[in-house]
Parts: sequence; C-alpha cells; structure tokens
Amino acid sequence: MKVVQLFVYPVKSLQGIAMQRSEVVPNGLVGDRSHALRDVSTGVVLTGRRDPPLLMASSIRSASAGTSVRLPSGVVTRDAAELSAWLGRPVELVDANDEPSIYEINLDFEDDDSAVQQWQGPVGSFHDSTRIQISIIATGDLRKWDVRRFRPNVLVEADSIDHLIGRRVRLGTAEIEIVKSIDRCVMVTRPQPGGIERNLDVLRTINAERDSLLGIGGLVRATGTVSIGDHLTVV
Repeated sequence: MKVVQLFVYPVKSLQGIAMQRSEVVPNGLVGDRSHALRDVSTGVVLTGRRDPPLLMASSIRSASAGTSVRLPSGVVTRDAAELSAWLGRPVELVDANDEPSIYEINLDFEDDDSAVQQWQGPVGSFHDSTRIQISIIATGDLRKWDVRRFRPNVLVEADSIDHLIGRRVRLGTAEIEIVKSIDRCVMVTRPQPGGIERNLDVLRTINAERDSLLGIGGLVRATGTVSIGDHLTVV
C-alpha cells in the first residue's frame, strides 16, 4: 500500500497543509494538531463540529513566527482580539500541553441546535481521541468523496485498510499500532473552500453502510519518517 498523500493540521479544524515528507514523533506527524482555538470563557476547544467557520480558515507555519491563522479575509494573525472578532466571541490560540482538552459535539448531526456531549482528549496534542495519534484512509474507501472531508494524516493507495485493525504496521521508517476504526461525525458534512459543499448524505451513507466508521487510527510505537511514495506494510 503506497502513500499517495500526507497532511498535517497545525491548528485543529482549520485547513491542513499537504506535505511531501514528515517526521513521525511520539504524538504523530510533527506539528499535527499542535494548536487550537479555545473559548476563553468555557475552556472548550473549538472544532468544525460546533464551529463550521473554522474550516474556512487555514493554518500557517513559520520557522520565525510559529503557528498562525490565515482568516478567510486573508489576514494572518495570532492575535486574540482579531480571532475573537472573526468568531464573534472571546477565543485564543493555544499550544497543546500536558492538560487534557475539552471537546463538544451535537448529539444529532442533522441538527446543530441539538443537545451537546462533552469529552476529554489526550494531552500533548489536540487529537480527538487518546487512541489516535495518526490517521490513515485508503483511496478505495473514499469512493468519490473529497479526501479533505475526512482530514487524514495519510492517504494510501488500497481498496481498504479495515483489515489492519489490531496489527502493527510500518509507515515509512516509523511503526504504528493500529488500534481502532475512526468514528465519523458531522465534520465530514461541512462545507470547505474549493467547492466542497455541505452534504449530510456523506455521513448518512457512512452510518448506514459502514456503521459510522471510515479510516483507521493508531498510536506511534517507533518514531521515524514518512514520505509520499513510501509503503504501509504489516510488521
């Protein structure tokens, strides 16, 4: 199974950055989900599940300036006042640390005003799950859907990768323990730049035909590097 695309998402729920090569460190690909926008009053980390406008902004990484946000207007900023004005409430750009983050999701993906569930994510990054440090999707499982809806780190050329659950794989020179299928949520239905429209049928189809699961997630067991053209193989 050949790696055909790599992505990192420096700021959670913002547009990602396509990579040719990346180091794989204990928390996943370098810089992935290293920052997030957080509600100042509640402490909840913002995501595209509850705040769809996030998907219209993008992450910017600079060796000199660090991680910033490019707003839909084109302004690049880390300033809390500018970010708050954009989203209409007090928010701040924060780094991942050794404290778990709080996330929210509406229980009914077809109703953005439905009841909300909260949970805690891992420390050290803004991944959604303590059991996912890196996410992988196969081209065959995508059908005709745009890969950006699913926000994977790795896209591999294969009919499916569901059979890898419970296996240890080599990704480039890194080793990953594949521990779970990825539960899909309203995020995959959200509009994004470049012609991706709101489409509830994406999640309806995944729920009906795949028991809400698409893609696999795992934990880094040995660090290394991965590049486009490398292979994913069972150890």
